[in-house]
Amino acid sequence: MKINIEESWKAALTDEFSKPYFQNLTTFVRHEYSTQIVYPKGHDIFAAFDNCPFDKVKAVMLGQDPYHGVGQAHGLCFSVNSGVKIPPSLQNIFKEIQNDLGIAPPSDGNLLRWAEQGVLMLNATLTVRASSPGSHSGKGWEEFTDAVVRLLSEQKNNLVFLLWGAYAQKKGEIINQTNHKVLQAAHPSPFSVHKGFFGCKHFSKTNDYLVSKGLEPIIW
Repeated sequence: MKINIEESWKAALTDEFSKPYFQNLTTFVRHEYSTQIVYPKGHDIFAAFDNCPFDKVKAVMLGQDPYHGVGQAHGLCFSVNSGVKIPPSLQNIFKEIQNDLGIAPPSDGNLLRWAEQGVLMLNATLTVRASSPGSHSGKGWEEFTDAVVRLLSEQKNNLVFLLWGAYAQKKGEIINQTNHKVLQAAHPSPFSVHKGFFGCKHFSKTNDYLVSKGLEPIIW
């Protein structure tokens, strides 16, 4: 797997790429792509980073692993390729945005526009075998994305971290909550959305915090 990643992230993560666990991860991922159907496409593995340079990050949205259906995943958590049916969790995210900010749900589930405004849309695991959720868990990706979160927490200030569900919230334990805004709620999945995601108002809260720090709000 060639590490083709945006230059500011390449510089920030150089040490991580040279660690033994990442070398082992690279070997595993290369083998998976050569022998299995794996998502997203190889050139999209680091899309979250490529579309949101390190110095541009204002908010961090944490997901678990990529969508495992045909044509869905393109490297941004919760987002799907243009023209693909919008998954239930993303439909619920759009519903909360409408309730929170009065913005009508779009017909397209591609969230690239958020990434380009400074939202790092990071899955804990960056690859997955087709039709097999969690299949690339425990192979090293979680260690890598922990390092990314730790780096952001330590080297930047005034970020907003959106942590939905217990999995994302556990990852949030490494965030310095003195220097950053951490927003937690239930996962937007249909199984948990009524346990505290609907009504969380995280989108207006994110923008209120960014504006209070002199930063541009996100156009959700």
